[in-house]
Amino acid sequence: MSITTENTFETALVQTLVEKGGYTQGNAEDYSKELGMFKYEVIAFLQASQPKRWAKISAIHGADTNNRIIQRLYKELDLRGSLDVLRNGFVDYGVRFQMAYFQPASGLNPDAVDLYNKNSLKVYRQIYYSTKNKNSVDVVLALNGIPVATLELKNQFTGQDVGNALKQYSTTRDNKELLFAFKKRTLVHFAVDQDEVFMTTKLDGSKTYWLPFNKGANNGKGNPKNENGYRTAYLWGYILQKDSWMEILQRFLHLETEEFESNGKIYKKEKLIFPRYHQLDAVRKISNNVLEVEAGTNYLIQHSAGSGKSNSIAWLAYRLSSLHNNTDKRIFDSVIVVTDRKVLDQQLQNTIYQFEHKTGVVQRIDKDSTQLASALGYGTNIIITTLQKFPFVVDKVGELPDRNYAVIIDEAHSSQGGEASKKMKEVLAAKSLEEATTEDTTDDYTGDDFVREQIERSAQARGQQSNISFFAFTATPKYKTLQVFGHKDAEGKPQPFHLYSMRQAIEEGFILDVLKNYTTYELYFKLTKAIEDDPNLNKKKAAKAIGKFVSLHPHNLAQKTEIIIEHFKQIVSHKIGGKAKAMLVCGSRLHAKRYFEEFNKYIKEKGYQNDIKILVAFSGKVIDNNTPDGVSEPQMTGYSEKELPEIFDREEYKILIVADKYQTGFDQPLLQTMYVDKKLSGVKAVQTLSRLNRTCAGKEDTFVLDFANDRETIFASFQPYYEITTVTEETDINHLYDLKARLDEFQIYWETEIEAFANVYFNPETKLNNPKQQKYLYSFTDPAVDRFREIEEEEKQDEFKKGLRTWTNLYAFLAQIMPFVDPDFERFYAYAKLLQTRLPKRELSESLHLDDEVALEYYRLQKIKEGSIDLLTGETGELSGTTEAGLKRAKDEEALLSEIINVLNDRFGTEFEEADKLFFDQIEAELMEDETLQTQAKVNKIDTFKYAFEDLFITKLIDRMDQNQEIFEKILEDKVFGNLVKELMMKKVYKKMNE
Repeated sequence: MSITTENTFETALVQTLVEKGGYTQGNAEDYSKELGMFKYEVIAFLQASQPKRWAKISAIHGADTNNRIIQRLYKELDLRGSLDVLRNGFVDYGVRFQMAYFQPASGLNPDAVDLYNKNSLKVYRQIYYSTKNKNSVDVVLALNGIPVATLELKNQFTGQDVGNALKQYSTTRDNKELLFAFKKRTLVHFAVDQDEVFMTTKLDGSKTYWLPFNKGANNGKGNPKNENGYRTAYLWGYILQKDSWMEILQRFLHLETEEFESNGKIYKKEKLIFPRYHQLDAVRKISNNVLEVEAGTNYLIQHSAGSGKSNSIAWLAYRLSSLHNNTDKRIFDSVIVVTDRKVLDQQLQNTIYQFEHKTGVVQRIDKDSTQLASALGYGTNIIITTLQKFPFVVDKVGELPDRNYAVIIDEAHSSQGGEASKKMKEVLAAKSLEEATTEDTTDDYTGDDFVREQIERSAQARGQQSNISFFAFTATPKYKTLQVFGHKDAEGKPQPFHLYSMRQAIEEGFILDVLKNYTTYELYFKLTKAIEDDPNLNKKKAAKAIGKFVSLHPHNLAQKTEIIIEHFKQIVSHKIGGKAKAMLVCGSRLHAKRYFEEFNKYIKEKGYQNDIKILVAFSGKVIDNNTPDGVSEPQMTGYSEKELPEIFDREEYKILIVADKYQTGFDQPLLQTMYVDKKLSGVKAVQTLSRLNRTCAGKEDTFVLDFANDRETIFASFQPYYEITTVTEETDINHLYDLKARLDEFQIYWETEIEAFANVYFNPETKLNNPKQQKYLYSFTDPAVDRFREIEEEEKQDEFKKGLRTWTNLYAFLAQIMPFVDPDFERFYAYAKLLQTRLPKRELSESLHLDDEVALEYYRLQKIKEGSIDLLTGETGELSGTTEAGLKRAKDEEALLSEIINVLNDRFGTEFEEADKLFFDQIEAELMEDETLQTQAKVNKIDTFKYAFEDLFITKLIDRMDQNQEIFEKILEDKVFGNLVKELMMKKVYKKMNE
């Protein structure tokens, strides 16, 4: 029976640590409850590792040396904590003792390696830790006599699991006992069974905050099956193994201190940070790969919100800065962290100071390019800057010798634009001051070959550089991000180098599932013409204008306002102990302004002023009927834009209305509900809705009320990011040629003009701010602007402008991953970028307005469906690429205004149910089976085919009239409706028959 006991499980763990982990088993009785340490181990370590210092202190204290040293160490542990003492030692009477020797970054110092081997790691079983009772803890790990970790083990064969261990720690482990006192002795506590591991750095009774320390199974919580033993064997077989454990104590564990004010007094709140498994795993796997391949490789780290990215970045930056290759040379001369997080620089400073205990390791670039050049020139270990400050004037750069750089990008999708990264690579790739400033120096030789060389240099700067490695962190990689930073799998598809999935973050409780309570409202309205004529209009523009008219109709805003405010008052306001907040996401700044006014009007009418206060956020000024000069966010709220997040944190402010602001990166844990009145899809939908996913005490769920999107779109947006993200197909470089060929057909620019432009633009003598040179750039683009103006059709002008914009954006992206350099493309890119800025803008009066032509006849909101949108597990999310971007396919159809209105009414109305769909499906099936119609579809164009189709369609319709009298009568009696149904059916059948 002994094989099923907890004792057997404990024995297996201890044996592995002793036989394979670099530990020896200690005697539990050696533990001193009063001192909270193994004093004989401490003395033995100091005497063996530092004999000269021991001799020196013995000469001072004589026979009382042992006792005096232990008492001094006891006080230092009490004052500074065991982590600081282990890393930095202690001083007694001028003699400095080290309490641990960590593995050196390089092997250049043999003595350091010898000292590392003098560390004594011991594992103890059943330590009786209390002077008050006979309680014991299953396993204690100690380093040089100082206890650093405890473990409670549970065996499921005995009917207990990890939950019982958690309860045991919370109810019977008193943090007043020295062994469990926060930071004074043990640094981490593990609750373990055969399947799962949890850990905490602070025992605090029922308030103890436990974190999972699991590898994740199938991109979810828990651990994968282990064919050779326990699922949790990685803990003692890998994590606690000597080299691993010593590295965690040296390079990962750190104390985070937060200051806050209360009643005029400053208080400090301390938190001991121990890495979660995925953080440790990511840093180690990346470091090991870098040791193999050295500089010049890109890495994509897809870590969900709630993964602790700031700490992961800090740990990685520190690790990369100390990596040495097999010849003991540093792999990276500087690590550059590019981030917009304001707190990250101070966090990096504090964290790395604890590791190194010296200043100057981290430098923040917050002044000018000279400061950055100086930091690069002096080889500052870690440089932290924003992307906006990174590109600098090349002629200010200090001398840059042949160096390697690691560039860590926080939130890769927002921090790595084509032009910005090109400039970054140009500067970092330079091996000297002369090379770095080539583009701004004068050279007598200005022939065509030299200019072509400059173009190639510019293009090559966009590609991967052998001396730069990029490490991109993001929760939601875009298609481009995967292509630029991803690692290719066996099928050639780019994958993240390391993954901590949204699914795992949700299942482990680090973020909330924002799709759990998702309710959609669909807009039902009927529009009617308010004018007698029925003009021909462009379908897309007309539909967009009608949609805008309806969405901004006062009745619309008033009804939605009532729904939102009453929902918040009755339901949301009671959440999170009455502290819950909400966000309304609007489709435009004008919507935000009008909602803000409507909300305040409604709140005043209902007398809710004491319960709900509103804020609004948007950029710039909004011009409206009552504000012809425009009104800004600060004018409407009374607060500056910088103040707003702090103001929204106040208890009285409940709802924040936003328009393209605070939809990414905004961290407000009290946000519990989001009202969405804006079309969202893809990564934008994920980022926006994810504002709700932050956890806080008392926050149990989230709620989304969506007025604008269907559940299928939201599902399709989230699914790719739920587990692993990849792409549907490889980017086709040839798409650049296809799109360029289409642009050439317009004959707006001539090749001779592009050549003449490039000879000036890429000539090192050219200074764009030099009027003598700039005038040529205008003269070479003038003819194209004139030809563009001569195009009479507005649609053709729009198509060219859109195609040109798409081509330049696409090239800026694709040039980063192209396996070759195309100087003609680089030349055209420079020309097209400037030409875009010169093409005439469309006057506002030319845009389509329907406010006077359309009247609102019928309007209501109906709750369609509520509940969870369940994402699929075991699926690889794929993002589609750019295969058709910028290429115009089908021409927009012209249609009667009345037909457009019917299409909208058909789409948003409630006329049809599932039975009606079946009626049409059956007619379609019968038409598809008609052999005569099949032949006519294959030999005729659709304009001719429609005559044969219509006769047969009416016949089939009459055959089934008894099945759906309502639709039958509507098709025959309502000509516009009937023609639309026939047209839609005809196109569908014709397409299917010709596939």
